[in-house]
Amino acid sequence: MFVTENQICTLRVFLAVASFVWIGLAAMPLEAAEPITQDGWPAVESYENLPPPERNAMQARRALAQSDLFVRGWLAKADPESGLIPENLTRGIDRWNGRNNGADNYAFMVLTAALTDRGLFNGRMLDMLKAEQRLTNRVDRLGDYYQFSTQAFEYPEVDMNRLIFDNSEYVKDGLMPITERLGPTPWSHRMAGIVDDIWKHAPVETPGGNIPSTNDEVNGEMMQLTSRYYWITGDKKYLDGALRIADWYLLGDRHPTRNAKSLRLRDHGCELVSGLTEVYFACHFADKQKAEQYREPLYAILDRILEVGVDEFGMMFNSIDPVAGKPTDERLSDNWGYNYNGFYTVYLLDGVERYRDAVRHALKNLNHYRGYAWEGRSHDGYADSIECAVNLYNRERIPEAADWIDSQMRIMLAMQQPDGIIGGWHGDGNFARTAIMVALWKQQGVTLQPWREDVRLGAELDENHSLHLYLAADKPWQGRLVFDQPRHQVFMHMPMDYPRINQFPEWFTVAADGKYRVTVGNESLEIEGVKLIEGYPIKIEGGKAVNIQVR
Repeated sequence: MFVTENQICTLRVFLAVASFVWIGLAAMPLEAAEPITQDGWPAVESYENLPPPERNAMQARRALAQSDLFVRGWLAKADPESGLIPENLTRGIDRWNGRNNGADNYAFMVLTAALTDRGLFNGRMLDMLKAEQRLTNRVDRLGDYYQFSTQAFEYPEVDMNRLIFDNSEYVKDGLMPITERLGPTPWSHRMAGIVDDIWKHAPVETPGGNIPSTNDEVNGEMMQLTSRYYWITGDKKYLDGALRIADWYLLGDRHPTRNAKSLRLRDHGCELVSGLTEVYFACHFADKQKAEQYREPLYAILDRILEVGVDEFGMMFNSIDPVAGKPTDERLSDNWGYNYNGFYTVYLLDGVERYRDAVRHALKNLNHYRGYAWEGRSHDGYADSIECAVNLYNRERIPEAADWIDSQMRIMLAMQQPDGIIGGWHGDGNFARTAIMVALWKQQGVTLQPWREDVRLGAELDENHSLHLYLAADKPWQGRLVFDQPRHQVFMHMPMDYPRINQFPEWFTVAADGKYRVTVGNESLEIEGVKLIEGYPIKIEGGKAVNIQVR
């Protein structure tokens, strides 16, 4: 959104006086920002004595700059004919697919550009979306593998199982995060078409009607997607579809811990726990009778995971045999928090304290896992595990979790190569996803437009819920501070902001119809929330800092 000329004029006189002043202090000269290197997070000794907003500004700047570098690196690898990026830089260099390129890499190029380069966002990122639809749609709006060298589909025959898996991944891990963060866009329109066509072609017959798959990952994804899409649209057909899948697992002979000999608590399986709890959330508000039916079998899953699926510090194993009551892969799941999201959701709905306690126990003990070799020290393993912690820290502000996140960000960011590439595969996008997520935490959801690498913005919320912002730049800068809003209400139409994968947590949010006191130096002004959401216009001198308070 952009402010109007009238809105800018209203604030111009005030800002001309106030924008260069600390709260209670004159603006002071600063040293130039350290150029981004491959050293990752700034060393603790370089900021430990700084006020929290300034420290957070250093960290947010680095996270965003390295995310922007990731976008540039992958754009340089794009196919010149189609404009699409390859799946990876080795065996998949000649193809595009939704499950990898689209879901894990391209989507977070889009979200990065939305923060760091709006011209790129509205230009090349949108062009890639158009190309993806034009070239890869194969059955209605369901995309398939596309080969650059032949400019044709990679597989000669249609395989609906492949298409449904491919497109459920693209929507759940790619298009839904964009929609959660940005609201209605061409990407959310693309999502709507894919969701409808997955259900249109759902091949698996059940007593309640067809469902998309027998695969736990696909079904978990579709429960997440379809229950959320019910809130977005208000159309009960989406809830009905989600219930069909949940019935298949909870009300029959496919119960994940009573009947199955294997339950994955990591990627390619953990989607099931999240999906079932997201459907339970929807039923809590929209179908009380079904929620009653689901409660006992759902609790049984969660309780069995706590019995046999976690170590002494609350960290989850990769997989378990819930019937035999033992882990089958004792390596730790980098997706531990995706499962705990579901535990915390049930706590929010039903007040089950043991589920909250389990989440808090894991967060308090994260420092036992500093430097743990997630997925063999893969940047993707670090990215997922950090994302888990950030999303749950948003609900439970446990200091040990914040310290651990900072320590692991330093490791993850150091994995980026000078050209912006991280590992050279589709999981590079998850590096940017998590870096963006952490930057938004460090800025409490406030963003810069236009972004520039030398501009530093950090934020801290005090015990009185007043927001303290620190803004500085090496060179003169003029732009807007764009405040976040309760996106779960405005974009998603949800009755509660429950923890869920790929949501980008809300930190400091403003209501469009609210009134807020903005203080810069000795001057204070009451501003409508809608104007903060559209963007608070401000300019700063190079080498000077400004502190702003909002309450």
